[in-house]
Amino acid sequence: MQVCVPSYIDNYQSSLVEERIYKLLSVLNSCTLCPHECRVNRLKGEKGICQASDKISVSSVFPHFGEEPPLVGRRGSGTIFFANCNLRCAFCQNHDISHQNNGSETTPEGLAKLMLYLQDIGCLNINFVTPTHYATQIVQALSIALEMGLNIPLVWNCSGYDSLDVIKLLDGIIDIYMPDVKFGDIENAKHLTTAHNYFVNAKPLLKEMYRQVGDLELDDNGIGVKGLLVRHLVMPNDSAGSKNILKFIAEEVSQHTYINIMEQYHPAFQTFKHPGINRRITPDEYSEVLQYAREVGLYRGF
Repeated sequence: MQVCVPSYIDNYQSSLVEERIYKLLSVLNSCTLCPHECRVNRLKGEKGICQASDKISVSSVFPHFGEEPPLVGRRGSGTIFFANCNLRCAFCQNHDISHQNNGSETTPEGLAKLMLYLQDIGCLNINFVTPTHYATQIVQALSIALEMGLNIPLVWNCSGYDSLDVIKLLDGIIDIYMPDVKFGDIENAKHLTTAHNYFVNAKPLLKEMYRQVGDLELDDNGIGVKGLLVRHLVMPNDSAGSKNILKFIAEEVSQHTYINIMEQYHPAFQTFKHPGINRRITPDEYSEVLQYAREVGLYRGF
């Protein structure tokens, strides 16, 4: 039987977590937590593209039963939804949270208590949703939560637009990486988000995440304890460049990658300004992407 012992526990005892907090705090003086590299001083209240300050803004906290099966089991994934986002997608389905900062401010101490609350009610993991711009405060909160008895896996549920240097600083802290890889098409990413180099940045991120945690490992109950789990949302007219993403994962990351190819795209937010994505996907569009995933050797998830 595989026993889940999060790596951050041993690393906290070896002072690694405290060292990472110091390095991440220095980033906030001239913020480079993501590839935008806005270089604003968030410690003085300055804001960049993501619109986050040095204060943590949390939108909601609850056991989520709609996540991937390896994260949910019978007790749910302990999700913490953060407000704000660095991509500002035109088709954002959570725009009230991501674009309008619809959240409540808390401190690292408050975030630590939320993590313990989710553990205490039986959640299988702590699932940080859209965490990139709060990486510093999350690691600060982890240090506090560890002293309070946190001992379940941490999930980094991001948009795939993080700084590679920051992801390297999370080595030995995050157990499960779950990037939502949005675009394999550079031009559409540039047109529909604030990321002008999305896939160029996502490629080394995926490789680094895989280097740290490997393929998704499951315990005897089918619950994820460590590894890489990739999400991808299929969009109308192949606007996301889905095949480019799947080909890269199969050839340069791992054919054993657990990947959730999602079909729930629907027009939202500002899609009325973009005729190419202002509709749902068709069954044929979705089936074509699934078939291609199989053709390149991917087989886990879907």
